[in-house]
Parts: sequence; structure tokens; C-alpha cells
Amino acid sequence: MKALGTTLVLVLLLAGLVLIGYARWTDPIKDADAALAGGQLDRAVVAYRIAEGRFDTIPAAKQLVASEYLRAVSNHLWALYRLKRYDEVIDLAQKAPTDASPHFWSGCAFFQKASVEAAPETRIGWLSRAEEEFRKAVETDPEDWDTKFDFELTTRLVAELRKQPNTPPKQMMQLLRPPTPGNKTPRRVG
Repeated sequence: MKALGTTLVLVLLLAGLVLIGYARWTDPIKDADAALAGGQLDRAVVAYRIAEGRFDTIPAAKQLVASEYLRAVSNHLWALYRLKRYDEVIDLAQKAPTDASPHFWSGCAFFQKASVEAAPETRIGWLSRAEEEFRKAVETDPEDWDTKFDFELTTRLVAELRKQPNTPPKQMMQLLRPPTPGNKTPRRVG
């Protein structure tokens, strides 16, 4: 009976040490989440990078604590997008797990890059890439109506831009509004 009690105490001690180690190992995720909640996006991005680096050094942890990893990557993508660091969003999305919505975020990033691009061919290229990423996002989560809307909007916009490629970036979204009979077309200024 004494040996059983000693074994139980050792198992509990070992479990406690593992839990303490896990809590310390996931500190960057906790810090990043706190920074994100406080609106400190740059600080959150740095902490998410540290957390992802820890997951990269121990790949088995990506499966063992998948929810933590997915939350870190998903929030990292969101923070980068909010900081308008679109190239970094696209790069991170390429290696992110599907459950972290990488196609949605890279589609949004490509769309934003297209919305400020002056060269018509390059703009259509960015929008085509956005369309492809949104299509993949819809295939991944067919119930997400926001993503479906983004995919359809991008698809229509690409089709209209192919018809009128020289439309200035600021007037791009007006291509989606059909002209109403009897109304004059607005005068272009600037």
C-alpha cells in the first residue's frame, strides 16, 4: 500500500511539473492575446511569432495542443491584416493550417493590394489571386456567408475590370453598380 501511495504522489508531482512547464511554454500566446485585447497589435505580432517559433521547434505540439496553435496563427493573421502588412499576411497564410482560415486572410490581403494598385494588369492579377484564395476559403468552409460574399464580390469585380481595365483604383467598386436608366453617369473628377 505504501508503494502505491508513493507512486501516486510521484505521478501527481510529475503531472504538476508538466502543467507548470506547459503554462510557461504557452506564455507568449497569453501575452499576445492580452496585447491583442489591449489593441497593441505590434506587440501581439511579436508574441505570436515567438509562440509559433516554439511550435515549430516541437512539431508534435501542433497536434497535441492544436487549439492553442490554431488560435495563435489565426490571431497572428488577423493582427497582421489590421496592421496593413499584407505581404506578411500572404507569407504566413502559405504555411498556416487550413483551420486558421489562411485562404480568407490571404484573399483579403490580395484584395487590399489590388485596391491601391495603379497598373491595370497588376491590379487584375492581384484580384485574380484574391478570387482564387476566396474560392479555396469557401471550399474549406462552405457555410461561411461572409467568405461567400467576398468571393462573389471579387469574382464580379474581376470580370468587370477585364471589360474596363483602365478604371482608376478609387472608382473600382463603382463598376459593380449597374447604371440606372434616366440617371446621368457621375462626372469623374481628379
